Amino acid sequence: MKLGVLADQAAISLPSGSDAEVTGFAIDHRKIAPGTVFGAFRGARFNAEDFIPAAIEAGAVAVVARPEASVEGAIHIAEDEPRRAFARLAAKFFTPVPECIVAVTGTNGKTSTVEMTRQIWRMCGERAASIGTLGVTTPDESVSTGLTTPDIVTFLSNMSGLAREGVSHVAYEASSHGLSQYRNEGVPVRAAAFTNFSRDHLDYHKDMEDYFAAKMRLFDEVVDDGGTAIIWHGEENSEWTRRAIEHAQKRALRVLTVGERGEYIRLAARTPTQLGQDLEIEFEGETRKLRLPLIGAYQVANALVSAGLAMATGKSASQVFDAVGRLQPVRGRLERAAISASGAPIYIDYAHTPDALEAAIAALRPHVETERGGRLITVFGAGGDRDQGKREPMGRAASEHSDVVIVTDDNPRGEDPAAIRAQVLAGAGENARDIGDRRAAIAAAISEAGPHDIVLVAGKGHEQGQIIGSGENMRVLPFDDVEVARQCAAQGVQA
Repeated sequence: MKLGVLADQAAISLPSGSDAEVTGFAIDHRKIAPGTVFGAFRGARFNAEDFIPAAIEAGAVAVVARPEASVEGAIHIAEDEPRRAFARLAAKFFTPVPECIVAVTGTNGKTSTVEMTRQIWRMCGERAASIGTLGVTTPDESVSTGLTTPDIVTFLSNMSGLAREGVSHVAYEASSHGLSQYRNEGVPVRAAAFTNFSRDHLDYHKDMEDYFAAKMRLFDEVVDDGGTAIIWHGEENSEWTRRAIEHAQKRALRVLTVGERGEYIRLAARTPTQLGQDLEIEFEGETRKLRLPLIGAYQVANALVSAGLAMATGKSASQVFDAVGRLQPVRGRLERAAISASGAPIYIDYAHTPDALEAAIAALRPHVETERGGRLITVFGAGGDRDQGKREPMGRAASEHSDVVIVTDDNPRGEDPAAIRAQVLAGAGENARDIGDRRAAIAAAISEAGPHDIVLVAGKGHEQGQIIGSGENMRVLPFDDVEVARQCAAQGVQA
């Protein structure tokens, strides 16, 4: 395809005499082939502008970079915000894309919400996929692993590939990193959802306002004009929720709120059961009863936001609410991994923020047989080279809401693991203790769990490795909380 045609479609001005033939797009100079458009962006650790000569030597016909960048021997597409321009150009190259695309942002619940939306669409007869932390989940349930928000080339290539495979509906996670770096641009987004907002990623964003602004790009710029915003509005009258609604209204989006304070779907009552929970909702003036086969209040939020997205994209209420009653657990999200020899269930969850940890504990608490002396035993840690300010609040949340707490390692990366654990323990109470080795910590929790107890292992969820070191010294050691819990339970919980 001619570069001039792509630029015209993307409303980007080119220098004269720049009608080169484009064969692909890349943001890694090592992936350049003749005819490639190279995106040269400045990042936190690397400046891709340094590799412009190497990219041109390898065959790049154009370089999207800042006006100040030096580009000789190829077309310089000079933009003050090169990431955005590159995304707009690439989106015109990677076609077709699925006809119905929705996006989900928020601090917690993105993965579960996009996957539940995929499940609901599938049960409504659509060929649907999801993209996010778990990777790309296709209509046949196969999963290829990936990042929450892949780079823009991978993202658009995945979208086009799914469309060519006959996928018509896609739900994807819109992380704050991806939104701030224009990594999920260019595709038509019919509806977008906001799940919740709390502290996270302040190692990347300068403060909560900056973090929130990144999230709000989804409503401010990414979702289609005239599109729909599904917003969770729970019991708490959150200031962030109010502001999210204002952002959507300013764009004249159709705003549908869901939750205890929801005007579109109102959650009237929730009753925990042995294997799930019974819900009473109000929708279009009628009261409906649903049985959700998942435990936890936040799973209700994820399921109802997913229901809102499905209905906003044309599915009938009867189809959608029937599908909600048949939803399957999402990998690493309150996933029951095993039952200990004593009869205690062991749950694995991805919770790695204070709010998410508190929500996971609250989800399990009603199922602990406290009247028979049951306890909730929580094992968790905090990642290294990440927001240090959330460590003490995580320790406090776990200690205040669990009966027994074991603080362990969780991707220490380049930091001293003992120092990370000490910061977490500084916020915890006397019911917390330190066991650095994660396998030993899980084994200890399972070993002491009685028949009326529940064990929660939080932080890693679906992850398959433990990240040790950083830079050239980084290693990823195989580690799967689900498998380790099963092994410990099966082997008599010997560390």
